[in-house]
Amino acid sequence: MWVAWRQHRRQALVTLIGLAVLAAVLVPTGLAIRGRFAELGLPQCLRQDTETAECVRAFNQFNSQHDTALLVGILFLVLPLLVGLFWGAPLVSREVEQGTHRFVWTQGVSRTRWAATKFGLVGALTLGAAVVYGLGMAWWLSPLVAGGGRSRFDVLFFDMQGVAPIGYTLFAVALGVFAGTVWPRMLPAMAVTLAGFAAVRVALTVLARPHYLPGREHTTPLVSTAGLDETALRGAWTISNGIRDGSGAMVAPGAQVICPPGATAPTGGQCGAEFGAGAYNWVLYQPADRYWLFQGIETGVFVALAAILLYLAVWRVRRIA
Repeated sequence: MWVAWRQHRRQALVTLIGLAVLAAVLVPTGLAIRGRFAELGLPQCLRQDTETAECVRAFNQFNSQHDTALLVGILFLVLPLLVGLFWGAPLVSREVEQGTHRFVWTQGVSRTRWAATKFGLVGALTLGAAVVYGLGMAWWLSPLVAGGGRSRFDVLFFDMQGVAPIGYTLFAVALGVFAGTVWPRMLPAMAVTLAGFAAVRVALTVLARPHYLPGREHTTPLVSTAGLDETALRGAWTISNGIRDGSGAMVAPGAQVICPPGATAPTGGQCGAEFGAGAYNWVLYQPADRYWLFQGIETGVFVALAAILLYLAVWRVRRIA
């Protein structure tokens, strides 16, 4: 433990300084954003079923003042990857590249115990940093997401806040450690970590995340006095939408039509008649109240992948010449 701490105390200090700088930026700006959010009366507007003209003006004013703050938040999307590159990838590859493993692994401490100590220490530091970062960003982003009428399921907001960054960070570190046991040079290990992390993140985001739970369907008739009923869709994640005919077949993917009663099309026919009798707007979505459940599922997936990679890394360490 003493040797492992001596080896990684500089990284721990840099991480601590980074978290302190992050807090110095997020706390005062977050308090100012929340204060402005309350001053404009936006919490009351969000509790209303319909938006008044005053609320629309207040939301526009809030967004015009704080939209640029989101650009700062986007920078933190790469933070889990950076931790994996500079904490995980060098952990084994640096020892083998510099030849120090010949000394370390021929003493009284077994390779398994060495790996458990090193991986455990780095994992604990990573976990602590990820918890602070992920939950801190969730607190900071919440008024910006609500004020902009955005969904927390949006790929940027989902990935940079909550508990999901914890899973991303642990996975990035575990991937870096495993890559260092297969390609025992720092630069190749870092390159594999970068490519592997990006590939897995994109694949799960595009292919798996929409199907963690079966989506719900929302339908609205084309002719409606109230227009599109979006109460159920407020803050939800729209996976797919379009217009279906009376038999349920999709006739206009990605389209939505609102026809006031008695409206006619430019050709002189009834509005929406080209879609057939009984056509309706159709939306497949994930409800807003599933956000934290989806966060938990995604975190569990990446934690499980991290555990598998660490097991394989220990197996590889025991077989490196």
